[in-house]
Amino acid sequence: MPDEKTVNENDAGAAAQGATDQDAPAVSETAKRAGRDLSHVAPEVGVAKPDAILTARGVQRRFGGMTAVDVDYLEVERGAITALIGPNGAGKTTFFNLLTGFDKPNQGMWTFQGEPIAHKSAARVARAGMVRTFQLTKALSRLTVLENVLLAATRNPGERMFASMFQPLWAGTEARNKEKALEILERFKLDKMRDEYAGSLSGGQRKLLEMARALMTDPAMIMLDEPMAGVNPALVQSLLGHIQDLRDEGMSVLFVEHDMHAVRHISDWVVVMAEGRIVAEGPPGSVMQNQAVVDAYLGAHHDTDLGDDALLDPEVLARLEAEEEKR
Repeated sequence: MPDEKTVNENDAGAAAQGATDQDAPAVSETAKRAGRDLSHVAPEVGVAKPDAILTARGVQRRFGGMTAVDVDYLEVERGAITALIGPNGAGKTTFFNLLTGFDKPNQGMWTFQGEPIAHKSAARVARAGMVRTFQLTKALSRLTVLENVLLAATRNPGERMFASMFQPLWAGTEARNKEKALEILERFKLDKMRDEYAGSLSGGQRKLLEMARALMTDPAMIMLDEPMAGVNPALVQSLLGHIQDLRDEGMSVLFVEHDMHAVRHISDWVVVMAEGRIVAEGPPGSVMQNQAVVDAYLGAHHDTDLGDDALLDPEVLARLEAEEEKR
């Protein structure tokens, strides 16, 4: 577990290495301006990050005699896209549940933006600025798309019993929340479906709806549990673009994903879990060349890259998007 001295030494070493290391991967000017240049952070388990927004120490979760999560130390960089990968049963979703207050650890502590949030409820964690989505979407099917997003609005005086009886006390807030919700729906191209029941949406559209609902809380960090799972290929590219946009706007993103092409395409940093432990972390290229990770998880075609242009041929993507709009 790094102490303050170790962190300072790591930072100094990284700065020195940056002046001489000719083999470090190229980082875009946009990435450097956003403060997420992690190319000179050592690809080691438990390494200190330049500006960590989330720090976890000694987190364990046991179910009977089985240890599902045993994370000694992890830092998540602020303003970066961090991917959490690993085989099924590695403990990724359980770790998510612990960090976001949906489960309780047997031991361990973690801080978010310097404040301890371990053992706090999911609602308090969300109010602190860390929100999540789920692999199986939690849209309320019998509410409209707009109503689903409005549910996530915070600090609405109309939710208090006394104030709710006097419309002038909450009408202004309600109007502002509706305007904000419509702007977010437009961003995710769901504004035309604002009055449709959420149950009528496709799987990919529900993923977008969950992201839209999360943004209503103005989070500092969003955690996405397998955002590409079960999504029509027409929306995969759109989801990836939205995740990158969140990062470019300064938001921190931590996401679980099995699609290694997507991980390679958008991640700034990758953390690998296996049997509840973190076994590797580093930039995507470094992690995917780690022989232990390749043997245990990625397989023989781990180095197949999709390039920087798109995950789908533009003509195929346009056709699939048109089909999706007709659903």
